[in-house]
Amino acid sequence: MMHPRQLRYFVTIARLRHFANAAQECGVSQPTLSAGLSALEREVGHRLIERDRRFVGLTAHGEAMLPWAEQILGAVAGMTSSVAASSAAITGQFALAAIPAALPLAGQFGETLLKRHSGLSLAVRSATSREIERALNNFECDAGLTYLDHETPANVLSVPLHAERYLFVTRADGPLGNLTEIGWEEASAQPLCLLHQGMQFRRILDARMLDRGLAITPRAVADSYVTLFDLVRSGGFCTIVPDTYATLLAGLQWARCAVLDDGDEPRRIGLVVVNRVPLSPMASTALAVARSLAGV
Repeated sequence: MMHPRQLRYFVTIARLRHFANAAQECGVSQPTLSAGLSALEREVGHRLIERDRRFVGLTAHGEAMLPWAEQILGAVAGMTSSVAASSAAITGQFALAAIPAALPLAGQFGETLLKRHSGLSLAVRSATSREIERALNNFECDAGLTYLDHETPANVLSVPLHAERYLFVTRADGPLGNLTEIGWEEASAQPLCLLHQGMQFRRILDARMLDRGLAITPRAVADSYVTLFDLVRSGGFCTIVPDTYATLLAGLQWARCAVLDDGDEPRRIGLVVVNRVPLSPMASTALAVARSLAGV
């Protein structure tokens, strides 16, 4: 009979694409993991993984089975969590995935969550909006922090937490270091370092520029805000970031922030959980915390 342990072996191998690493994560020997996978393949009647002393890839049958295996494991974990929560305080690790623009909101959410539930620990990871949607549907995270008006995950319950504006960041001793506001045309003419176009914030920013008949040609691109700030600090660059980072930049002697004159509606960032029945204890807890932070 198919066992959840075998499904876990299969899902872990598919994610890590390496037998030894998968065995280590599952806490078993590699022969035990291989035997469990072989038993699973006999049970379903099809080869799931192509291998020749190493992982090659999933077969067509493996690709078809993977999302179902992920959902089964997630449902088992949710059931176990619900049973535990019915008789005791909620415990375990709360998994939160956040787009980079929303990471500064994770601190306040996490602080409130852990104050309310001392038996929880918090694991935060950065992810794209599409990765968050996949992780929520596959039970890989309990909640996400993402845009609610742009590439929003489908079939979710959401709580708005922030209305995002744009922030222009430059060196305090630079030629624009005394500005508190700046226009789009002036900002676009500066030597900019920006996120690359694979990042959601950059795609939104590009669209805003095009709406104004402007185009951005950054001198440098990166995949993290930390890198952008270091490029500005080192000199020669300015950047445009979400205003969620304003509090993190406050008090830094080298940095000056100017608000971009933006007549558009601000972009809402908020917490999302999958709209399932029944709602998992972790998802219910996340919604309660977010609603308290939002004052609703």
